[in-house]
This record gives sequence, C-alpha cells and structure tokens, in this order.
Amino acid sequence: MTEQHGTATTAVPARISIVTLGVADLDVSSAFYAALGWQRSTASSPEIVWFRTADSALGLFPADELAADAGLPPGGEPAFRGVTLAVNLESPQAVDAALAVAVAAGGGIVKPPAATEWGGYSGYFQDPDGHLWELAHNPFFAFTEQGQLDLP
Repeated sequence: MTEQHGTATTAVPARISIVTLGVADLDVSSAFYAALGWQRSTASSPEIVWFRTADSALGLFPADELAADAGLPPGGEPAFRGVTLAVNLESPQAVDAALAVAVAAGGGIVKPPAATEWGGYSGYFQDPDGHLWELAHNPFFAFTEQGQLDLP
C-alpha cells in the first residue's frame, strides 16, 4: 500500500487482466480451447492467440518465446508448476458437463470430480501442455449477472 494525499491506495490494482500460457504447439492448443467453446478474439495473430473470458483474457504463446519475453532461459516443464486455473460453475452437474467437454476436446482428467471436504464439488483436467484447470462448484460463492464470481 502506498500513501497518496493521506489515504491508502493500492499500488497494483487487484485484478487479473490476462493469463498467458506457454504452449508447445500454438495450433494444437488453440484448437483445444476453441473446442471448449471459448471465443477466439480477432486480436489474435500467427504469433499469439487470444480468447475472451468473462472478466479477463487468455493468451496462448509459444513457451520458449514466453520465457524469452520474461528474460528467462527456455526450459523443461516441471510435473506441477505450482499454479492451477479454475472455472467456477453453477452446479455439480455443470462441472460434470464441462469436464466431458474438456475431455472430448483432448484434455486429460487429472482428478475426477467429487464432493469436497469444504462442501463443494470439484475436479481437475489438464490441457495439451499440462496446464491444470479446476472445474468447481462452490455453493458459498455467488455469480454476478455478467457471470463473474462475486466473492464476499
């Protein structure tokens, strides 16, 4: 937090505008996300593919080029990257249906959906590059009219 004219303000806005995934094959990964039913943006180019989401954007970019852009050497991918992405859904049935779409698109089930200890319902799949996605229903989180998660 920084002080500005006697009031506290956030130096970095609390929002995620874009998530960019490093991918091995841009065409394969682009086809996978399109098969999920996600809308590809016309801002896409041969170098990077963009998909619109409810409140941010998903970018797909060749992994070695993404590493170079960040000033890092290219390298192998660890088995678990320490990051998961999540899509919260309105019901356990919606989780099951979304997982079926992900599998039909070429995703692999990592953890089949099941009731959770915290009272929800959740499962995981991985995309063609091994990025983990959780599909979850949390009965304690509501959605806005625009379909965004409405955390208390």
